[in-house]
Amino acid sequence: MGPTKNTVNALEDQKVNTRIKLSALWVAVMLCYIEGDFTSFFPPGGYIQQSLAGKMGPFQTTQLTLLAGSVFISIPCVMVFLSLILRPKVCRNLCIILALLYTIANAISAFTTHWAYFIFFGIIESVLTLLIVWYAWKWPNEKT
Repeated sequence: MGPTKNTVNALEDQKVNTRIKLSALWVAVMLCYIEGDFTSFFPPGGYIQQSLAGKMGPFQTTQLTLLAGSVFISIPCVMVFLSLILRPKVCRNLCIILALLYTIANAISAFTTHWAYFIFFGIIESVLTLLIVWYAWKWPNEKT
């Protein structure tokens, strides 16, 4: 008996490792941050005008606020790599804690504006960070 029609056209389905899922989700979060920030340059009163006025959102632009913003953005960047190399338990715990913190920050940030694109990015970023929590929480145990 020959192959059935369904098996001839079936696409190969590889199980994706949890580390790869987590790393890819951190990349997606960062891409949304980048696009959201880039888009924020253009509306009236956006980042360009705020920067010229010495403001960073509701904060005065200082070395401290710039450092805090840099730290905030660098953590997901580093998590792209750390998700691939940390010991599983450390990676799992760090992803859960950081992603929950970023979910809260994204939700707060999204709803402190009236710009629809910013709210949209905040929702997407929150969904992505909640997916990080979900996949880290559901990380399968090693088979012995």
